[in-house]
Amino acid sequence: MFGIDFSELIVIGIVALVVIGPERLPKVARTAGYLLGRLQRYVAGVKADITREMELDELRKFRSEMQNTAHMISSSIQQEVSLAEQEIRTIGQHVSQPNEGATLKIEDTKTPDLFQELTETIAEPSPQLELSLNSNSSSNRPS
Repeated sequence: MFGIDFSELIVIGIVALVVIGPERLPKVARTAGYLLGRLQRYVAGVKADITREMELDELRKFRSEMQNTAHMISSSIQQEVSLAEQEIRTIGQHVSQPNEGATLKIEDTKTPDLFQELTETIAEPSPQLELSLNSNSSSNRPS
């Protein structure tokens, strides 16, 4: 971390041994190790908190983007539905309002019974058809 070599650690240890003394050196080393461990845990906790906050911030941004997108889609769908409803109402108004020249009453119209006419035509052969049959049969006879 700081770039301390092994030879520098030996010099620090010898100075600590001379200054602190051999009796208190193990207790000071334990306390220094304990404090260094606490410092490392505190730094790791701060890093984790910062990472967690960054992730939460990213999630908040993502959530707001998704809400904006959902709102835009919802408003677009509502517009399309309202346009379709307006078109349906317009068509319904045109259908329910009768036109002046297009009124048609079934009682006024006389629809011929086509089936009856066909059966009468088939049952009664026309004189032209009989005449053409007679003339064809006489011309086809061998003499």
